[in-house]
Amino acid sequence: MNRLQAEQQRLYPPPGEAGVRALVLELPGAAAWEHLARVWHGVQLDLQLPAPGIAVSGSGYQLWFSVTQAVPAPQALAFLEALRRRYLAEVPQDRIRTSPAPAGTPEITGLPPGERGEERWSAFVAPDLAALFVDEPWLDLPPGNDAQAELLSRLQCMTPADLQRVLAEPPPVPATAAADPAQDPRSFLLAVMNDRAVDLHLRIEAAKALLPSIEGQRPPAR
Repeated sequence: MNRLQAEQQRLYPPPGEAGVRALVLELPGAAAWEHLARVWHGVQLDLQLPAPGIAVSGSGYQLWFSVTQAVPAPQALAFLEALRRRYLAEVPQDRIRTSPAPAGTPEITGLPPGERGEERWSAFVAPDLAALFVDEPWLDLPPGNDAQAELLSRLQCMTPADLQRVLAEPPPVPATAAADPAQDPRSFLLAVMNDRAVDLHLRIEAAKALLPSIEGQRPPAR
């Protein structure tokens, strides 16, 4: 077993009777990385999870999550669905593929790196290079095994408790609700400030705008 195979086995072994350890979100087509980058950042900043592996699949992008122990496929699917609702709600659901896959939908096959067509290879890529493949989400040549192994060696696994914690969290307030013009201004600002789907700088600006009303509610100093 070479180093790449050892890292693949550490992180993404095939499913077994006990369940799965490799969980994948895949999005093909236009703006795929723009959407999945939000997931990649969000799971680390919002959910305090290890960074998933980033791969170009030949037709789009993939995020590869790993669990320390096998979890039942329904729990894995529920976790991926929770991420979809939190970060990809505006993306048509039929554009998103997962592994494990819901009943009746095709499985994602082929752990990167692998040949996906003529001069078209899937591969894991570094986060700072992921945006370079938005027009052609593949490599023209087979990637080096050592370079792929090095990328995988930097990744850590989630625990089953991490999945349970994410599934136990209440769903975030949809961004559309925060932008509802029918709300009174204070409720609107509160919704924006508490909406994790809104850019951080906008949430900070909403908090600043709320400060005068909060100060006005404080009892006078004695």
